[in-house]
Amino acid sequence: MRLPSSIFVSVSLFTAETTAALYLSSTYRSAGDQIWQGLTLLFTLVPSVLVQLTLTFIHRDLSRDRPLVLLLHILQLGPIVRCLEAFCIYGSVGRVEEPYVSITRKKQMPKDGLSEEVEKQVGQAEGKLFTHRAAFARTSVIQAFLGSAPQLTLQLYICILQQRVSIGRGTLMVISLLSIVYGALRCNILAIKIKYDDYEVEVKPTAYLCIFLWRSFEIATRVVVLVLFSSVLQIWVLPVVLVNFFIFFSYPWILFWQSGSPFPENIEKTLTRVGTTIVLCLLTFLYAGVNMFCWSAVQLKLNDPDLINKSQNWYRMAVYYMLRFVENATLILLWYVFQTDFYRFIYAPLLVLQLLVGYAIGIFFMLVFYQLCHPCKKLFSANISQGLWECFNFLCLLCAIHRGEGPAEKAALEMPPSDKDIANDTAEINGNLSQSLSSNP
Repeated sequence: MRLPSSIFVSVSLFTAETTAALYLSSTYRSAGDQIWQGLTLLFTLVPSVLVQLTLTFIHRDLSRDRPLVLLLHILQLGPIVRCLEAFCIYGSVGRVEEPYVSITRKKQMPKDGLSEEVEKQVGQAEGKLFTHRAAFARTSVIQAFLGSAPQLTLQLYICILQQRVSIGRGTLMVISLLSIVYGALRCNILAIKIKYDDYEVEVKPTAYLCIFLWRSFEIATRVVVLVLFSSVLQIWVLPVVLVNFFIFFSYPWILFWQSGSPFPENIEKTLTRVGTTIVLCLLTFLYAGVNMFCWSAVQLKLNDPDLINKSQNWYRMAVYYMLRFVENATLILLWYVFQTDFYRFIYAPLLVLQLLVGYAIGIFFMLVFYQLCHPCKKLFSANISQGLWECFNFLCLLCAIHRGEGPAEKAALEMPPSDKDIANDTAEINGNLSQSLSSNP
C-alpha cells in the first residue's frame, strides 16, 4: 500500500497558503489598505469553505453521527483532521486482520498487442485510503483554481502598482503558484485514472516532471499576461474575463441540451433535483475556472453517468491552445501599445518575447508528455502529433476553399506518407522491377 503522500502535499499547500494569506492581510490592515485586505481574505476563505463542503460531501458526514468532525470542518480544520485520519489508517494496516476483502480486476498495459487481466484484493483500510486520496485530489483542484489562481493574480497586480515585492507577498505568490501547478497536475492524473479506469495505471517520475514543467510555464505566462493587460486597460479586463468564463461555463450545458438527454439524477441518491442542479452548476463553475488559466484535462459531459468525457479529443485541445496563444499574444501586444511611462524600468519588447516563448515552451512540454511520457499512450488510437497535423490540415483546407483554390492545391495539404506507406511502395516498386528483369533476360 502506497504512503498517502499526495494527501500530505495537499494539506501542506492548503495550510501554508492560508497562513501566508492571513499574515499578509494583517499587514494590509496595518498599512490601511482595506481593499487589498478584503480581497486577500475573500480569495482565502471562499475556497476554504468550498474545500470543507467537498470533503464533507464526499465522505457523507451529514448522514453519519460524527459531530466532532463536522465541528472541525466548521472551524476550517477539516483537511488537517482528514490527513491525520488517513495516516492513522495507513499505520494500522497489517496490525489487525480485516474481516472483509473485496476483489478488483484491472487490465495491464498491452504488451505485443495482448492485455492481461489481474485480480487484486482490496481491504477496508485500502478502500478508505482510496476515498481519502480521491477527496483530496478534488479539493486540490478547487483550492488551486478558485483560490490560489485569483490570489496570485491579485498579489502580482499589487506588486506592479507598488513597484516592490515584500517578503510576505512574495512568499504567498510562490505558494499560490505551486498550489495552482499542483492542482493542474492532480487534474491531469485524475483525468487519466477516470478515462482508463479499467487499466492498472502507473505514472512514472518523468511524466510528473513533464506535467510540472508544462503547467508551470502555461499558468505563469497566463497570469502575467492578464495582470499586465489589466494594469493598462482596467476597463477591458472585466469583459475579457467574463467572456472567457461564460464560454467555458456554458459549453458543457450547450452540449448537454443538444444531446437531448434527460436530466442526470444519479449523482447522489440523497440529493433532490434542486441539489443536483446546484452541484452541477458548481462543477461547471470549477470547470470554467480551470480553463480560464490552463487546459482542463478533465472534460465535462453532463449526459454521461460519470459526468466525464472519456474519449481523447485532440482537436479540442489543439483549438484551445491555438486560440489561447492568439488571445495571449493579442493581450500582451495591447499592453505594449498602451503602456505608459510607469513601465519605463523594464524593456517591453523583451518581456513580450519572453512571455510568448514561455507559453510556447509550455506547449512543447505538453507535446512531450502526450507523445513520450503518457502512461497510457499505447491505448491511443492516434497520437497527438497526428491530431495536431490533421487539425492544421483542416484549417489550411478551409483557407484554401476561402481563396477558391483548385483541387491541386488542396491535394498538397494531405497528410504526408508514413514510414510504413513508403516501405510498402518501395517493396512494390522492387517487385515490379525484379519481375520485369526476369521476363527480359
